[in-house]
Amino acid sequence: MSACNRIFEGTDHVQAHIERAGKGQAVIYSACSPDKDSGNEDAAAIFEVGAEQVVIAVADGLGGLPGGDKASALALRAVRDSLSSAKEQGTPLREAILAGFDRANQMVTTLGDGSATTLVVLETDGHTVRSYHVGDSGVLAFGGRGKIKMETIAHSPVGYAVEAGVLTAHEAIDHEDRHIVSNVVGDPGMHVGMSSPLRLRPRDTVVLASDGLFDNLHAHEIVEFLRRGPLLKGVKAITAECNKRMKEPREGRPSKPDDVTIVAYRCGAS
Repeated sequence: MSACNRIFEGTDHVQAHIERAGKGQAVIYSACSPDKDSGNEDAAAIFEVGAEQVVIAVADGLGGLPGGDKASALALRAVRDSLSSAKEQGTPLREAILAGFDRANQMVTTLGDGSATTLVVLETDGHTVRSYHVGDSGVLAFGGRGKIKMETIAHSPVGYAVEAGVLTAHEAIDHEDRHIVSNVVGDPGMHVGMSSPLRLRPRDTVVLASDGLFDNLHAHEIVEFLRRGPLLKGVKAITAECNKRMKEPREGRPSKPDDVTIVAYRCGAS
């Protein structure tokens, strides 16, 4: 198990592997979309900020805009720098993370080239988790029996329609406007969605991912792949299925080629 405090950026592929994460472990995977020649615009990071506190983050630079990979990397560096400053000044972790979002937004906006990225952050002390997000990268938390305990709402017209009950999750995954994101890092009007703290139980699993995962597998499918068994084995299986769906479209199942980044976290278990 390798050391923490790493940012994975500017690389086309990160093989699924285990990273230490405080009291638990995280499995990280990142890969470029199979249908494009340009690089991976996703990035991921794990930061140890105390003896037990860990911050995990995933950013997804918006495709079709200039500098998506630069924007996602800048966002994670902004979070890292904010956490470092907060540690020196004794700032509470929640305030440090929110300051990191503000710093990321300022840095990406200052590029002045239209770059933007989504950003999702998870804080945990091994006992509880809290999520923060901008855009349609998200968090899904569930127990060993498959009960979903936390699921972020994508900041998009389709995401809001699901939240309001206008669309079902199954209708939303194939919706023609699913790609539209209404809240991003790189927009002066950015706002951060923040969850209430969630108490973790043994064998609970938390997944942070770019929309490349959520656009190709339904939430209940993600749960079934990862809720039991070794976390590394589950991530390898789910990414294989995700890649298969991207490359082999089939009627009745979602398929959207895209960069995919996943960080799956589990406290004190394999």
